[in-house]
Amino acid sequence: MLKYPCLVLDHDDTVVRSEETVNYPAFLKALEALRPGMSVSLEDFTLWTFREGFFEMCVNHFQFSQADFQKQYSIWLSYVMSHIPPCFPGIAPILKRQRQEGGRICVVSHSARDNILRDYQVHFGLEPDCIFGWELGPELRKPAPYPLDQIMSMYGASPEALLVVDDMKSGYDMAKARGVRFAWAGWSRRNVPEVASLMSRYSDFSFDTPEALEQFLFTP
Repeated sequence: MLKYPCLVLDHDDTVVRSEETVNYPAFLKALEALRPGMSVSLEDFTLWTFREGFFEMCVNHFQFSQADFQKQYSIWLSYVMSHIPPCFPGIAPILKRQRQEGGRICVVSHSARDNILRDYQVHFGLEPDCIFGWELGPELRKPAPYPLDQIMSMYGASPEALLVVDDMKSGYDMAKARGVRFAWAGWSRRNVPEVASLMSRYSDFSFDTPEALEQFLFTP
């Protein structure tokens, strides 16, 4: 019997290594178009999105308007649909075993549904059972608990049947709002001490590698 019949996975920097390879370069392109002469380092991009959230970072540091967000999203979507981020080694066996043993694979992400589907098809040859992405809008996307409410309703699952796996605080906040266990995907954030310190301290479980998560999930 599976420990967690519903595996709720983040996408960026949990399943695929996308911040450095896709999201950060795409944001620099957006700044070139919207705020010529302004830039941000990869380290600050990581820390600001962790501390504040992406939407808040754009407002607080770059004074994005609603029109700016629409343009930024268009630039990002064009970039991400033409650049496929690599997956983390060790993720594929987790997805395969979860599916083989009758479990659900749910994705709750700030990425767009289309690029999540593409990444899963390219890297794993499968589709998640459900996806709750950026299209939900700011009121419903994580850290709002709406995605978990929908997952539990669709599959008749209790909070104990779910495990949220995420590298960032928005996933933690969403999980805690519904009493769902949270596992920190530390394999992409160990080089950022502030993120690693906070997330490893407050998470229910903390894993340095996908292989460690796999052992936790499927070992009796």
